[in-house]
Amino acid sequence: MNGFLEEVLDKILSQNSSLSNHIFILPSKRAGTFLKNSIAKKATKTEFAPEIWSIETFIEKISGLSYASNLEQLFSLYNTYLKSKPKEIETFYSFSKWGQTLLQDFNEIDRYLIDTKKLFSNLSAIQEISHWSPEAPKTQLMEDYLLFWNNLDVIYKDFNASLLNKNKGHQGLVYRTACSKLKSYLKENKNKTFVFLGFNALNESESIIIQQILEQHSSDIFWDIDNSFLKDPVHDAGLFLRDHKKNWSHFNSNDFKGVSNYYSESKKIEIIGTPKNISQAKYVGNLLKEISKTSNNAIKNTAVILADESLLNPILNSIPEEINSVNITMGYSLEKTPLASFFQLFFELYIKRNTKGWFYSNLLDFLSHPTTTSFLNSKEENNSNLISNAIKNKNWSYITPEKIISVAKDKDCISTVFQELNFTPLSFTKRCLLIISKLKDIYTEQSNSLALEYLYRFNSLFNQLNTLLVEHHYMNDLKSLLSLYNELLSSETLDFRGDPIEGLQIMGMLESRNLDFETVIITSVNEGILPSGKSNNSFIPFDLKIAHGLPTYKEKDAVYTYHFYRILQRAKNVYLIYNTEPDVLEGGEKSRLITQLLTDENKIGDITEKIATPNVVPSLKEDEIIEKDVDLMSLIKNHATNGFSPTSLSNYIRNPIDFYKRNLLKIDDLLAVEETVAANTFGTIVHDTLEDLYTPFVGKTLEVGLLHEAKKNIEALVKKHFAKTYAEGDIKYGKNLIAYNVILRYIERFIHLEIKQVKQNTIKIIALEQNLKVSLNFPELDYPIVLKGKLDRIDEENGTLRIIDYKTGRVEPKNVKITNWEDCITDYSYSKAFQLLCYSVMFNAQNPISEIQAGIITFKNLNAGILKFNTPKGPKKSAEDSLINKETLDLFLVELKRLILEICNPNIPFKEKEV
Repeated sequence: MNGFLEEVLDKILSQNSSLSNHIFILPSKRAGTFLKNSIAKKATKTEFAPEIWSIETFIEKISGLSYASNLEQLFSLYNTYLKSKPKEIETFYSFSKWGQTLLQDFNEIDRYLIDTKKLFSNLSAIQEISHWSPEAPKTQLMEDYLLFWNNLDVIYKDFNASLLNKNKGHQGLVYRTACSKLKSYLKENKNKTFVFLGFNALNESESIIIQQILEQHSSDIFWDIDNSFLKDPVHDAGLFLRDHKKNWSHFNSNDFKGVSNYYSESKKIEIIGTPKNISQAKYVGNLLKEISKTSNNAIKNTAVILADESLLNPILNSIPEEINSVNITMGYSLEKTPLASFFQLFFELYIKRNTKGWFYSNLLDFLSHPTTTSFLNSKEENNSNLISNAIKNKNWSYITPEKIISVAKDKDCISTVFQELNFTPLSFTKRCLLIISKLKDIYTEQSNSLALEYLYRFNSLFNQLNTLLVEHHYMNDLKSLLSLYNELLSSETLDFRGDPIEGLQIMGMLESRNLDFETVIITSVNEGILPSGKSNNSFIPFDLKIAHGLPTYKEKDAVYTYHFYRILQRAKNVYLIYNTEPDVLEGGEKSRLITQLLTDENKIGDITEKIATPNVVPSLKEDEIIEKDVDLMSLIKNHATNGFSPTSLSNYIRNPIDFYKRNLLKIDDLLAVEETVAANTFGTIVHDTLEDLYTPFVGKTLEVGLLHEAKKNIEALVKKHFAKTYAEGDIKYGKNLIAYNVILRYIERFIHLEIKQVKQNTIKIIALEQNLKVSLNFPELDYPIVLKGKLDRIDEENGTLRIIDYKTGRVEPKNVKITNWEDCITDYSYSKAFQLLCYSVMFNAQNPISEIQAGIITFKNLNAGILKFNTPKGPKKSAEDSLINKETLDLFLVELKRLILEICNPNIPFKEKEV
């Protein structure tokens, strides 16, 4: 197909035998590449190629200045701000947040050649009015605030002067300078023919420069607009061009060139709604696969235009294998590379470090990063794993470099990354450059060319930071450095290499200027993305912008509208894809441009609409069932002969799948740092402390005096068991300190209540933490069944034997009461009663009893005393209900046998219960 550039080139070649003295000026470099290719194809003889410039490069040449980088501008502006001697000096970090907006305003003011004295005077007056109070004089805060706005003209002039002294400028300053130097430039190039191609919205500088060249020189301008938009007085796609045609004196005697009538031709336009970004990418992939089947050249004449450039990565991953050649006009953002997240974590490691060291979660995140593992690990040693495991095993909440060095093998690499000293911004960038240098050796040895490419770009980035920090000394903290690093990183891209003409074209909206394709796929055609919405990141109010001729969001919307319709002009197949999901961050509804298209009576017949959604197959959650094969039966047999514990049997009652995973497969929770004392750790400390307190009393009758003496040891014993059970976890702060004091309080209250009981009863300690085991012979099984467990306490109160279990969780009287014997092996809410009966069976096997009591002491409700197991034995309850005798045990053994036989039955699978 013949696109805009080819059509214009044919017209120029029909009037000129040679193009060597021509200078072509286009909106973008990308269009220049395609123009050069078209000239090469149409050339019939050898000659010098014409000069081809983007408008920005052309104006840079006129001005004699070079563009200052954004960071150079920001530092120069901060220097100028400091010289203005504000009453309250902002740090560079806080200044950078609003300094970018001020740079943007200065840039726009100069591009539109605004009278700055008048504008800043108006702006200062507006600020004063908004803070004016007729009743009272201005406060010092108000005076200081207004001083800044009154000094804005001085700051602007000094800032521009500081850049001009370096022969540099921001874009607006370069444009303003170019206007003043245009005459001398044209004298030097009086034999050149200037041709402007495909422009639309022009700022005041561009407008003046182009008009002056058109009036004074052999020159021409070709627009790229369809007649239907140009003639429509309200269509935004022709807004700027109608204005140029009306107001430029050049068109009083010259034709308005570049107007076409392609938009009215028949087209195939599909509007497709898909949920979320990934669905858009997948849909594009399917479209490209179908297009590639139509003809060999179909893909060469296809462009995928990304209104939201963050879709690049998913789109690349969705390109079908059938497409061999892809050209990407936008770079791959350096922010998305693995090294970017590595350095982000490295920054945060030192920014978030406090006097106690690094918090474990931040350090574990850093250690688990692939770049960290590459840096720290050698063929012999896995240092990152050694450190991670030490943190988890030793339960370090906060970690110092000394702790890391104590467990790691390669001290050199460790000391490079983990330092005790507090880095200055300059020393930190040097440390990053040292890490890059060592990573270079690692990646070179691995022949990892892609990682080396990333590394090269980050080396350049940190060298740039280093140069800026040496030149400017006012940055004194890592937080400011991180802000600066992110600012640099956001503008850095990795360029894709390849033939810019061949294959599928993937580009952003601005790269599509002047280019035409038969098939166009535009993604993210959502309100807030295309067009971008009413964002007004400026200190200049809307009304003031209108009064001084500065662009507002209305003009920006018209720019997007032009680009959108210009892409559609010559295209034959158009696919407009939008996100159907109402997400504020990604656009909540289809673009108004789609709605406008749907209201076009001339185009409605070409349009089809559809919503593309993946086939959703409902997945009904089915209960998990584990059949008992030979291997599983072997595991069950081993577990049965080693011993069922009351807890493991309770796990089965709760959910057989839990029993299968936890007790048979031994799948426990992953090893992790206990930032705060976990419930099981809490319980272990309480149990172990009580064991140590009561061990001297085993075989003795408790006395008030002995218990008072024991109270003195509580604090030392709790600390001892915290150190043993909580590893090297810190209990001096926060929730851990609260947990420590709660345990102290629990045990003190327990001893206090024990003293009250001892005063009224005779209590003798028989045993503590006694391990019990009993063999149960079931004829149905050809292997023995063992029941094992540990009794917290066995004592005797007024001659009655008692089995006591300590619980730090909540237990209620109903949990230890059995009304229906079958419930104890089917309903987990009776698990406490089940466990007490298991302990009673085991105790009876070793010490046959006539009667015994079993109960639970819950530390959540110590005042309730011992919650005794009981079961009704008649129509009326009596004191005997709490006694466990031979009859009780026989009744329980019937149910226990039924439970164990069910577990050991190969024909009954483990079936998931809803917990």
